Amino acid sequence: MRRILQTKDFILGTFATNCSGGMSVTKVAERWDNSWDNNEKLAVMLDEAGIDFMLPIARWIGYGGETDFHGDVLETMTWAAGLLAKTRDLTVFATIHTAANHPVVVAKQIATLDQIGKGRAGLNIVAGWNRPEYEALGLPLATGHDKRYAYAQEWFDVVQKLWTHEGAFDWQGENFQLKNVYGKPHPWQGSRPPILNAAGSGEGRDFAIGNANFLFTPAIDLERSRTEVAELRQKAEKAGKHVNVLTFSHVVCRPNEAEARQYLEYFGQQNADWQAVDNLVALQFANARSFPHDLLALIRDRMAAGHGGFPLVGTPEQVAAGIISLAEAGFKGTTLSFVDYVAEFPYFRDTVLPIIEAHGLRSPREHRHAA
Repeated sequence: MRRILQTKDFILGTFATNCSGGMSVTKVAERWDNSWDNNEKLAVMLDEAGIDFMLPIARWIGYGGETDFHGDVLETMTWAAGLLAKTRDLTVFATIHTAANHPVVVAKQIATLDQIGKGRAGLNIVAGWNRPEYEALGLPLATGHDKRYAYAQEWFDVVQKLWTHEGAFDWQGENFQLKNVYGKPHPWQGSRPPILNAAGSGEGRDFAIGNANFLFTPAIDLERSRTEVAELRQKAEKAGKHVNVLTFSHVVCRPNEAEARQYLEYFGQQNADWQAVDNLVALQFANARSFPHDLLALIRDRMAAGHGGFPLVGTPEQVAAGIISLAEAGFKGTTLSFVDYVAEFPYFRDTVLPIIEAHGLRSPREHRHAA
């Protein structure tokens, strides 16, 4: 059973632990060290705490600045394989760029991950946006979201056929011409792994609604998000689909609010790597629609603190209230990031999780393990 697809809980995961700096564009000494040892240690903690998933970012070059934010990155498919082998209940996604990875190879890689994790592998599909990365790889970045997502659609159609078709087949498409190809093994017990897609453009959201279980989008203003999520659900229903909407958040949780605000100011303002922040914002403006462009310039501070994630800052009660507000806005779940995930997650686990469980947002940990 793929619990992440069936649970009624508000789901929680982590984001970008495979990347140097995680989600915080900061110069502080304790910023996230994305070593394998730290990722393994965190995965075991998350698994034992009943956290639902880990989601990586696939990066090939960093954003510059003093820290070269995201310049050091663990590759996501092999990262996921290692973490699935070390955990019991955690879903682990691999993030894959369609243009850089052949669908026949990816279909077999994900099926292999799913065998390792006994049904706990997931696929995050990226149609492409970061032009300098594509140039670094010698790949063209198609002009226009329609072309990128048309390519992604055929790419994923190939993957899905490989996961479900019993024998060999030929494929004659616009982008792929395959002869006598087949995919064995199929994913665990013949069921499709959960699919995630971050989409801001109309074409991207059509792709996510048509193909994904989870559509990933920022929560910048919750009233705006409430309307946005409702519209996405309505659009999916009209298409005969169901898609859950996820967002991402950054946590600064301390025993008192003043301490949390002081630390946010320390790492996210006084010691922000502003050159890397501005490079990141400029690239988002130039090539992506993941963030609404009318609001992007207003969230530069959030970019430094948590890559634009929704701020969960304050006491355990205040952080829990923020998570509850995301659920009330219609989101199915959120990722969590910390300046130092391993150092900070235990306090969140021990103080915030019990509050949202008591609120009824998540079932008790022992029940999730039993499921």
